[in-house]
Amino acid sequence: MLLKPEPIFAAVESLPALPRREVILLTPQGQTMNQKMFQELGSFEQLVMICGHYEGVDDRVLDLVTREVSLGDFVLTCGEIPALTLLNGVIRLLPGTVGKEESLKLESFEAGLLDYPQYTRPAEFRGLKVPEVLLSGNHQAIAQWRKQQQQDRTRDRRPDLWQAWLDQQESQKG
Repeated sequence: MLLKPEPIFAAVESLPALPRREVILLTPQGQTMNQKMFQELGSFEQLVMICGHYEGVDDRVLDLVTREVSLGDFVLTCGEIPALTLLNGVIRLLPGTVGKEESLKLESFEAGLLDYPQYTRPAEFRGLKVPEVLLSGNHQAIAQWRKQQQQDRTRDRRPDLWQAWLDQQESQKG
């Protein structure tokens, strides 16, 4: 079962087209979402998203589309969940969305690594303690600990990202 092209064309063509516009089809065949994509899409004035259902959309709809995007290597019954994911990823990067914009630069994927462990009060909960270095007040030691944690987590949890990060470090040296 496919969505017919007529209502999709009518819907997209009914919208005023802003100069920097991207018409996105959410589909398993598209480019997989990532942080870099969210950053790029944040520079557009208008994002139009087409969400398929069941088997998808009539292939003629691709004449309207400027980009095909996928949530990952799996199939869902509809495109709304990937569309919400894409919107959330883009909107949170827009100025004013997150309280401290500086904090966005320290998150997972910004430097090619996963985020470091996060802790809050109390310093001990059910015998689980916040690492001493974080309680030390030594900002240089804390920064070093966080960087090491990012590297360790990425190496252990995401070997693909770890290798890409190592390759990037090597290319920056040369």
